[in-house]
Amino acid sequence: MDYAELPLPPALAGLVAAVWTLAASQPGWVEHEATPDGCVELIRRHAGRSEWRRDQPEYFATGLSDRPIRFGFSGDARFTAIKLWPWAWHALGGTPCPGFADDWIAVAPDSALAMLLQGDPVANLAGALASAVPPPLARAILTSDSVATIAARTGLPHRRLQRIFARELGLAPRTYLRLLRFREALQDVQQGADTLAGTAAARGYADQAHMARDFRALAGMPPSNARARARGPFL
Repeated sequence: MDYAELPLPPALAGLVAAVWTLAASQPGWVEHEATPDGCVELIRRHAGRSEWRRDQPEYFATGLSDRPIRFGFSGDARFTAIKLWPWAWHALGGTPCPGFADDWIAVAPDSALAMLLQGDPVANLAGALASAVPPPLARAILTSDSVATIAARTGLPHRRLQRIFARELGLAPRTYLRLLRFREALQDVQQGADTLAGTAAARGYADQAHMARDFRALAGMPPSNARARARGPFL
């Protein structure tokens, strides 16, 4: 499986988490686990077939999930996809996140969202989000390691944060922060620049065993296996 991420300009920081391509290039049917990372994915399948619970169309978007997703695609499948932070997805006119949590929705081929995946997706995103900036709450979410820190940085009480997260994301604040911590830990584990204990400490886990429990829950395997198998968010 050939997975790659395209470089992003600084202007898209806090709005777009990644733009990736994937080509299966192998015979038969392929199955993988996709790890949850707090992003909505806007996906175009250029060739082949793909399936998660049901057959997917050429353009579709996957919602937020708090568990690994097992999906399959044909060995000739090719994809381009955009990982959007939820507030950027909403800024682009996407369906409210709670409406397709732990699921996917079809995207009309002639829609503005589908057009982002035609031609140069990075340039398309730069144009579509030229006037967008991450709102203060979004910036606090991406730079905080606890709900208490988000509350302190935004001045929003805990109960109001819970209501906002439920309305906008369909996930509890603590659950969403857990996904973001796991996302960063998985990236560190893939790069292999530190020990697993060092990664756990750097990412705010109580210890290596705590991180291992998160990996089993969110990736379906321990960190050592993920280090050997992971290609981007796919295992």
